[in-house]
Amino acid sequence: MDPVKVIPRTILGISQLLLLIMAASALSAQAQTVAGSSRTVTAATVSTNQTATSQNLGSVPSGTATSEVLGLTLRDAIARAVRYNLGVIETGENARNARGQRLIALSGLLPHVTASATQTVNQISLVPSGISQARIPGVSFPAVIGPFSYVEAGGNLSWTLFSYESIQRFRAARTAEQAAKLSYNDTLDAITLTVGSIYLQVIEATSRITAQEAQVRNAQASYDQALRQFEAGTAPRIDVTRTQVQLRTEQYSLSVTRNNFSIAKLTLSRAIGLPLGQPFQIADELPYADISPPSVDEALRLAFKTRSDSLSARAAQKAAERALSAARAERYPVAAAKGNYSAVGSTFEQSRGTFTFQAGISIPVFTGGQIAGDITQAEAALRQRSAEAENIRGQIDYDVRTAFFNLNAAIEQVAVTRQNVDLANETLSRSKDRFAAGVTDSVEVVQSEQSLASANDQYITALYNHNVAKLSLAHSLGVARTDYSQYLGGK
Repeated sequence: MDPVKVIPRTILGISQLLLLIMAASALSAQAQTVAGSSRTVTAATVSTNQTATSQNLGSVPSGTATSEVLGLTLRDAIARAVRYNLGVIETGENARNARGQRLIALSGLLPHVTASATQTVNQISLVPSGISQARIPGVSFPAVIGPFSYVEAGGNLSWTLFSYESIQRFRAARTAEQAAKLSYNDTLDAITLTVGSIYLQVIEATSRITAQEAQVRNAQASYDQALRQFEAGTAPRIDVTRTQVQLRTEQYSLSVTRNNFSIAKLTLSRAIGLPLGQPFQIADELPYADISPPSVDEALRLAFKTRSDSLSARAAQKAAERALSAARAERYPVAAAKGNYSAVGSTFEQSRGTFTFQAGISIPVFTGGQIAGDITQAEAALRQRSAEAENIRGQIDYDVRTAFFNLNAAIEQVAVTRQNVDLANETLSRSKDRFAAGVTDSVEVVQSEQSLASANDQYITALYNHNVAKLSLAHSLGVARTDYSQYLGGK
């Protein structure tokens, strides 16, 4: 038996799981952050690869585990991920933060009114001022005045009547909120791709276990046959040893495959927030199914029009443009008014009304370079958002074309590997017949078993790649969250 052929197959399951995690990280396209300050407008920062893998594969476990085995469909898995996946939760909170920034910006355009009611008790000493020591004929000054009291109730008003800067900052914050919401939608698409890929990984691992168990049964049958022939004196001892080594190798591969299956299930559980320790089993098989995708040109037009990351990038660019306009508007005059009204008296019944009102225009004359600095920062931010928007256009083109390449290749691979499995099964059957008839030794049988195992591995991988390619195509078009069932099927 050639160990060079055996070792790659035994570690194939581990490599597949690692590739899945890497692919989930690379395909995740989500990163929008909203930040604000008293001088800089809020803007959504859009990038295609800033959501950490730990967020996509992490979650907030919810509920208490039960002893009942949960039947988990693909729809159930994605629905739970939308609620409990860490990436979805954090992006959703970013959107809420953007809404708060918009409300803060809006407050700069609205009047601010406060009301107050106070009672004051006071006593004044004239000793420190020296008045009590003054000598005026017929007049004497007390050392202490009071105590006396008065009450006051009223309200204060402040209102920026017109500020083009505040208007533009509000518009920028409102657009940034739209970008954050679109970023949330893009995260849902990315999480659908991640969870769907892991779900497919569990299905693939299940198929590998089934195939590997068949390999163990074949190896066991070959070993039993070689042992009987050796005991009957019709086969040498080397045939028994050779088939026994093959049996142990297949049993080892089965152990590795089962371990990979357990890890894949645990990864899925982490991504969708199942209760810790909750047993479950996959309820969808998702067999091979052809689809009729649009042409590449149609797919590109659809992706440019509907992908949330592209829409979010354009919204962030527009927000940056308005932020720059707001920075330039810091040079403009600002009209504001403020006033107060109070009722003051020894008691509320004896109070008398007083008020003040002030309105005016303020014009910045010299700010020590602050306005120039704000404009420079806003221009830099706009160039960044513009570059990110153009980069996402290129990323969309890359994603769509890559998805079609992978889908076409996967279709061919499924057809070829299916035929290869049939041929390998036929070869193994003939080798067993020849070995039973004493025409050949166990080497041919062992090699045929290895060929069948390799063919099964390739076929299972091709099926997995085909499903992932379909899901990746849906993600590249921006419809993974809404149309994944049309591409994959499932309950």
